[in-house]
Amino acid sequence: MPPVSSSGSGPGSLARRAGPALVAAIALSAAVFATASAAQTRAPTWQGRAFTTGSGDVVTGVTIDSRRVEAGDLFVAVGRGVEFADEALAAGAAAALLPEDAFTALAAIAREVRSQSGAKVVAITGSTAKTSTKDILAALCRPHARTVAAEGSQNNEVGLPLTLCKIEEDTEVVVVEMGMRGLGQIAELCEIARPDVGVITAVGPVHLELLGSIERVAQAKAELIEALPSGGTAVVPANHPYLEPYLTRTDIEIHRFGEGGDVSLTYFSHQDGQARLKVTAFGRPLTLEFSFSSRYNATNALAALAAYHALGLPLGKAGRGARHVQLSRLRGEEIPLPDGGVLINDCYNANPLSMAAALEHLAERAGDRRKVAVLGDMAELGPGAASYHREVGAAAARAHVDVLVAVGPLARGYAEGARGIATVRWAPTVEAGLNTLRQVLQPGDCVLVKGSRSMGLEAIGEAVAVVPARG
Repeated sequence: MPPVSSSGSGPGSLARRAGPALVAAIALSAAVFATASAAQTRAPTWQGRAFTTGSGDVVTGVTIDSRRVEAGDLFVAVGRGVEFADEALAAGAAAALLPEDAFTALAAIAREVRSQSGAKVVAITGSTAKTSTKDILAALCRPHARTVAAEGSQNNEVGLPLTLCKIEEDTEVVVVEMGMRGLGQIAELCEIARPDVGVITAVGPVHLELLGSIERVAQAKAELIEALPSGGTAVVPANHPYLEPYLTRTDIEIHRFGEGGDVSLTYFSHQDGQARLKVTAFGRPLTLEFSFSSRYNATNALAALAAYHALGLPLGKAGRGARHVQLSRLRGEEIPLPDGGVLINDCYNANPLSMAAALEHLAERAGDRRKVAVLGDMAELGPGAASYHREVGAAAARAHVDVLVAVGPLARGYAEGARGIATVRWAPTVEAGLNTLRQVLQPGDCVLVKGSRSMGLEAIGEAVAVVPARG
C-alpha cells in the first residue's frame, strides 16, 4: 500500500488488543469507516511505505483471510471473519477491523489507496476469458513496468479492493478484473478502481437467469466504457454487434481486437505447451511465442496486446513477457496422464462460448488420442438453458469427441445434442460422473473436464490426475 495521508481520526471499527499495544483501526479519512461501529481509533502516520497506527503498529497490507495473515497486515473481518480476529492478531496482524459493513469498509480503503497512486489501472470484464486475459496482460507488462495484478479471479466487491490494496508507491500498472451478475455492479467497481483502460473480452449468454438477454449483458459490460475518463482507452472485440451501440464516445480511444481489428491474428501454431503467434498490431507485424498452447488464448492475447499498447508499452518488446505467461489454476491446466494421455483441467467455470472454445482446443490438442469430454452443467442460463446445453452437445459432435460424459441435471441436454458421438454417458452427480468416467477411460486418452464452478468438477480432474485409467 502506498503512503496515504489522513485527515485525522473519525468513526471507526471495533479495535482489538495484541499484547500490550493497542491495535487501532486504520482511519484513512473521517468518512472511511462511517458505517462501522464506534470504538477507539487513532490517527495513523506513515513511515516509508508502511501505514502505522497511533500506537506505532505498522500496517503494510490488507487481508480477509486469517490463515494468510502476514506480519503487518490489516485483517478486515468479512462475514464470519469476526470469529477469527484473535487468530489474525496472533499471526502478526497489525490491526483487526470488524466493521458493520465490510464491503463498504474495503471499498473505502481501496478507493483511498487508488486515489493516492499514479499507477495506470486496466480493468478487464467480459462473458468469458477475463482471468486468462488478465494473466496474459500482466505477464506482458511485468518486464517493462512495476505491475500489480488480481490474484486468481478476484473480481467482485471483495476481490477488487484487495487487489488495489496491493498497490505500492512505485507501482506503475494495476490489472484488475470486474465480474457482474446484474446491472450497475461494474459501475460500482469502476467508481472504486477508476480505470484508465477498459477491456471487454466478449459478450455472450451468461447470467441470463438474472439479466434476461444478451443485449442486457452487453449493457452491463458497457458500464466499463462509460466509466472511462476522457482520454482513456476501451479495448473491445472487432465487429461485435451487441457492443457497437456503446462505442459512440469521441473523447476516448477505441482499440479493437480480432479479425479486421487493430490487433489481429495472421498465424497460429502450437507444440509442447508453447504457441507461436504472428500478429498485425496497429499496422506492424509481430511474431510472439507464448507459454500456452490453446488457440482461444491466442484471442485473449490479442486483447492483452491492445491493452498493453494503450498503456504506452513497447510493442516490439512484448515477446519478453509473452514467454512467461502463467495462467491461473483450473483454466486449461494440462496434466500428463499415463501412456501419453493428457488431462485438460478447465473446470473453473463454463458458458456456451467457453465450452465451444474448449471443445475446439480438445480436438486440436488430442491429435491421434481418443477425445474424452467430461462436461458439467452450465449455470444461470435462464429459460433457454436446455437449448444452450443441446447446442454444446452438438459442438462436441462437431469436434469429433469420442466419449462424452455429461454430469448434472442440465447436462442431459449435452447427450441429447451429441448425435454421432460413439459413447455418451449421463450421470446426475459428480460422484456418479467420476465412476462413469472410470468405466470408459483408457490409457492414452486426452480428457477435457469443464463445467460451471457450482458443479465442483475439480474433484473429477483431481481424481483422474492420480488414478490410472483401466487398460
